[in-house]
Amino acid sequence: MDEFLKIMDRLLAEDGCPWDRVQTHESLERYLIEESYEVIDAIDKKSPEGLCEELGDVLLQVVFHSKLAEKEGLFSFEDVVKGVSEKMVNRRPHVFGTGQAETADDVLKTWEEIKKEEKHYKSVNEVLENIPRALPALMRAEKIVGKAEKFGYEKAEKDEAIKKIRALLDKCEMSNIENTEENNANIGDILFETVKLSRFFKINPEFVLTNSSEKFITILRRV
Repeated sequence: MDEFLKIMDRLLAEDGCPWDRVQTHESLERYLIEESYEVIDAIDKKSPEGLCEELGDVLLQVVFHSKLAEKEGLFSFEDVVKGVSEKMVNRRPHVFGTGQAETADDVLKTWEEIKKEEKHYKSVNEVLENIPRALPALMRAEKIVGKAEKFGYEKAEKDEAIKKIRALLDKCEMSNIENTEENNANIGDILFETVKLSRFFKINPEFVLTNSSEKFITILRRV
């Protein structure tokens, strides 16, 4: 790790790499997203070699951002490591303290409670509003529903979700292409209710939609 940090220091030095030296946190955003998806792709392909390589690329992005922040006098890579280490200890009291957790659900519940205290969230609205808008829409919707459920404001009910989806489909059937605003709202609500349905079945909507897309490609290939 020390050698890796020295490499980044060299690249960002006055006589370092012209490309690296002009990068900003904003210009690097796309690379962190792309590399993260490539990690997922390597996992899905069950490729340990690919996973190892892609994790290195994600680590590069973490170090890159940290070194840029260090040059700006904001924080260092050591601060990043220290912060996440403290977070893991603080949010695992059943391992590092006197807390109790018998199941994975117990761990998640404790994590959310401690996070709420650390972030000083006073309402469920503050929790939901702090879910990043940059997340893929399906993933963000799933997190919103999940968080609301944890606070007792929403519960995944199969029959209720199916009933709402059917009603929305009926609206789409009676609508026409000119009703742009209405159609946007109906399709958006169908997707949102489908996310609720997926939570009832304990399915990740982002992953299953990816699988269905791949299925579609396979069908077209056969055609």
